[in-house]
Amino acid sequence: PQKMTVQDVPGAFPTVDVPDHAHYTIGVVILIVGITGTLGNFLVIYAFCRSRRLQTPANVFIINLAISDFLMSITQSPVFFTNSLHKRWIFGEKG
Repeated sequence: PQKMTVQDVPGAFPTVDVPDHAHYTIGVVILIVGITGTLGNFLVIYAFCRSRRLQTPANVFIINLAISDFLMSITQSPVFFTNSLHKRWIFGEKG
C-alpha cells in the first residue's frame, strides 16, 4: 500500500487568488489584535495578582479567561502574522 499525502488529493485545499495588500492588511490587523490582547490580558492578570480585594471567587472566572486569552494571543498571533507576510502556510505539512 502506498501512503497518500495531501498533495495526492486534488482540491483538498482549494486556494483563492487574494491580492498581496490583503495579506499584509490582515497581517497588520492580527499583529495589532495580538499586541493589544497580550498587553490587556497581562494587565488584568497583574492587577488580579497584586490586589487582594480583587481576589474573589467570582473574579477567578475572569482571571481564567484572561489567562487563556493571554496564552492564545502570545501563541497564535505571531504564527498568523508570519504566515500573512509570507502569503502562505510556512510551517509545512506537520505544522
